Amino acid sequence: MATSSLGQTEINWDKLDKTKFYVLGAGIFTGVTVGLYPVSVIKTRLQVATKDTAEKSASSVIRGILKTDGVPGLYRGFGTVIIGAVPARIIFLTALETTKVTAFKMVEPFKFSEPTQAALANGIAGMAASVCSQAVFVPIDVISQKLMVQGYSGHEKYNGGLDVARKIIRIDGIRGFYRGFGLSVMTYSPSSAVWWASYGSSQRIIWRLLGQGSDREEAAPSESTIMLVQATGGIIAGATASCITTPLDTIKTRLQVSLNLLTVYH
Repeated sequence: MATSSLGQTEINWDKLDKTKFYVLGAGIFTGVTVGLYPVSVIKTRLQVATKDTAEKSASSVIRGILKTDGVPGLYRGFGTVIIGAVPARIIFLTALETTKVTAFKMVEPFKFSEPTQAALANGIAGMAASVCSQAVFVPIDVISQKLMVQGYSGHEKYNGGLDVARKIIRIDGIRGFYRGFGLSVMTYSPSSAVWWASYGSSQRIIWRLLGQGSDREEAAPSESTIMLVQATGGIIAGATASCITTPLDTIKTRLQVSLNLLTVYH
């Protein structure tokens, strides 16, 4: 039936090869991080820029980084992110997939439409996974963001991630690693919920537009079609979630790197 062909596009956690899932997931995540990390550096610098900062646009930030540090400047804090984010991502994926199964069972009795069920179940799972992973993500965020903005707009310079960690512990103790934790949860949990809800529901809508999901017998979609639909769903989800995330993310970033300015001016 149609539902079985569409079911082949979903992850079945019970039948999933967990080793392959985590290894491939970590590899793909690392590859994506390598490609997008410079964007995070530029975004973070723009978020902490003051009115007196000369670099007011992304292009001017890029020119400034390349002039002073070259291409390696676009990857400040990258090692810290990779070392810490891989276990955090494993926590996230585990919580996401296990919660999603339970969430689908919770919403099924309400007889919502398939896109609505997918939005609710994926949204619940995304929020739960984000909350679980923030305990690891936030300290990594704090350290990597300080490295991203070091020497920029009055911020202190460091000798790597361990130097950042030592100074945080000396000044604020362990709680310094969790600056902005509440805002991180407020930012990323709703964002994750919206992302996964949009991702799940948009895929169902796209499949319907492609003629999948009707009551007649159908051949399972090809792998290239599945990848295209998932990529389109990801783009829609990313754009939707960014509208919610960006304002709170700016506040969180300023709070997490504020220790630099306190250290410089006191």
